[in-house]
Amino acid sequence: MGEELWWTKHRDWLATCGYTLRPRYQADWTPSFTPDQDQDDFEDGVSIYKPVLDATRIVNGVEQFVILKRVPPRDGKEEVETFELLTSEPLASDPRNHTSPLLEVLQVPDEPEHRLLVMPLLRLHDDPKFETFGEAIAFFTQIFEGIQFMHEHHIAHRDCTHHNIMLDPTGMYSTPFHPIEQHMRRDWKGKAKPRRTRTQLRPRYLFIDFGLSRAYSPTDGDPPMDLPVRGGDKTVPEHVNYDDPCDPFAVDVYYLGNLIRTHFMMKYHGFSFMLPLVQDMVARDPSKRPKMDEVVARFKTVRQSVSCWKLRSRMVSRKEWRIVGFARSFGHWSRRLGYIVTRQSAIPDV
Repeated sequence: MGEELWWTKHRDWLATCGYTLRPRYQADWTPSFTPDQDQDDFEDGVSIYKPVLDATRIVNGVEQFVILKRVPPRDGKEEVETFELLTSEPLASDPRNHTSPLLEVLQVPDEPEHRLLVMPLLRLHDDPKFETFGEAIAFFTQIFEGIQFMHEHHIAHRDCTHHNIMLDPTGMYSTPFHPIEQHMRRDWKGKAKPRRTRTQLRPRYLFIDFGLSRAYSPTDGDPPMDLPVRGGDKTVPEHVNYDDPCDPFAVDVYYLGNLIRTHFMMKYHGFSFMLPLVQDMVARDPSKRPKMDEVVARFKTVRQSVSCWKLRSRMVSRKEWRIVGFARSFGHWSRRLGYIVTRQSAIPDV
């Protein structure tokens, strides 16, 4: 509730900046639910507990749904600077840059030490679920490319974990999805259902949350050594001892390798082709992990070795019942034939 009070307090100022909050945060809001009803069943009952809120802004007469992130004074300066560096020219126009767009940075008038970062509304990278191996390979290609790009510019993300890699859903949904409960439609009239698959859409995957990121100088060493900071993945071997400096770029390599290991290889059948590379990326000794340049080069060879049949095949969960899988295969192969007829690439990024 404390976070929500902050947003309602600043509602009018945000309106002058061109940002409109949902009805729940308006002065004339009256709950559509009664005290004896579960407020989570109602659109205006959905609350937040983090310093992040959605809003709507009008650009050239078109509605745009955005996310506002309040950045605290402590450590916030580096986050803003890193984000602005990655989203400014000449870096912004590089196609290998997979940083979320930064639409605007607002300075809170009555709290000048606070900033609001304005970003487009995105979805978690695995929502909706991946369907084919080709879709997964397109995802791997983009996240490897994105972190390689950051490392080339001496920037370590330091938290490129599951919840900080997003999907740009532009064109995927025929009706807008709810910004908080994204499985629901924005108007709360049913489930949000995509009208286009990843294979049809060829989405971009984007990195967010630069609160732990840092831009290093080439004079800081190769690699630079820095004290550990724990991101969303708590399994990094060198983070056991907070007093021992470690290579932040090797940590990024571990994060990506462990994401593929835990969210793809351990969840789905058929990803053995990624095993040699991923094993090296998650090596306990960070000095034995490949640099991102090597990861990208080796993955290019792996990608070329996967057959077109495999690329178009359905990803099958290790928990899926055989009879369920049999039924799902009919729909999958029907879509697959459609992709072939319409010349949709098996790897939807080219």
